[in-house]
Amino acid sequence: MGEETSSPFQRMRSIYFDNAATTQVSPGILAELPRVLQDCCGNPSSIHAEGRKSRKLVEDSRRSVSELLGCRANEVYFTSGGSESDTWALYGTAHAPGNHRRTLITSQIEHKAVLSCSKRLESEGYNVIYLPVDPNGVVSADSLKRVITEDVFLVSIMSVNNETGVIQDIDALSEIAHLKGALFHTDAVQGIYDVEYKLANSQIDMLSLSAHKLHGLKGCGVLTVRSGIDISKLIYGGAQEQGKRAGTENLPGIYSLGIACRDIMTNRDAINSRKRKLSGLLEELITSRIEDLTVNSASARRAGGISNISFRGVDGEALMLNLDLKGVCASTGSACLSGSVDPSHVLMAMGIEKEIAAGSVRFSFSEYNTEEEVYTAADIICETVKKLRNMNK
Repeated sequence: MGEETSSPFQRMRSIYFDNAATTQVSPGILAELPRVLQDCCGNPSSIHAEGRKSRKLVEDSRRSVSELLGCRANEVYFTSGGSESDTWALYGTAHAPGNHRRTLITSQIEHKAVLSCSKRLESEGYNVIYLPVDPNGVVSADSLKRVITEDVFLVSIMSVNNETGVIQDIDALSEIAHLKGALFHTDAVQGIYDVEYKLANSQIDMLSLSAHKLHGLKGCGVLTVRSGIDISKLIYGGAQEQGKRAGTENLPGIYSLGIACRDIMTNRDAINSRKRKLSGLLEELITSRIEDLTVNSASARRAGGISNISFRGVDGEALMLNLDLKGVCASTGSACLSGSVDPSHVLMAMGIEKEIAAGSVRFSFSEYNTEEEVYTAADIICETVKKLRNMNK
């Protein structure tokens, strides 16, 4: 961790500020992967020596995840990533044995995995309530209190928004859900660094995370399910994951997630401090040189490392593409919405004018970014914004 560690993006001379979309694989994981791929070739479900070796790796990683999240190891289920985990939490709860409730509550600013699954449940006759947010993108406890009834089977609110970095009051929201006998799920894919979860002592019943947001491999995630909660299967087949999620385990991905969790437990404060410093520096440099811009959710409690900035009079997609040509990688929002010409649904839910929302770019950081990159990128961003504004006159 730190400036002394060479990033592959640095070697390619790109400035990579899109870590909310995905992160580079950490040097520690890269160093160990060849050994894992060569030495752990057995199927974790096989009872021979090679299978047992692979099974130990899976269970060691499961314990690391449980230690980071403050839950029991048998409450950790490995999946293919955050989208599967979110879908399983919503769909599995709606179709759980004995569930007779018909209402789901979520928010207007959730990840598309949650929103798309919610729409699917609506098509099946379920009622879905989408909570609004205030101008900073915060879901208020009062808004949940006003609509929750004893027909609600699940409340699903993300911990940290992937576009703005806003941190929600999950403790208050989950308490309200439980008062009406509803379960509570949180998409914590962007929240693992900034929120210290202690699931055993919280009212969070299910939590999603993804390895590739934590410098692990793509294709591996987790859904935690509190003991005693029975949700329906999403994938059928063998008896993997305590009979809840079939399919041969993604051994390299699971291994990478275990290492990532241990790294976070060791270095969380330093990582957060570094990312917060870098995002703050970029915002300071840009706002001091460019007029008619807005740092979205600036007055809200935000995760370190995500800066969402709206540049008036500039098309965000055009700005992003021009920055890419100059070696700066950023995003106009969620990577899952790549190719969409519509403004961010998150910013629109916050009440931001469509024209301004369309001029928004997200810059997101990791511990492998440097101050030198921030200064260089700030120069490029300011020059590019001025150029595009002049072209639009």
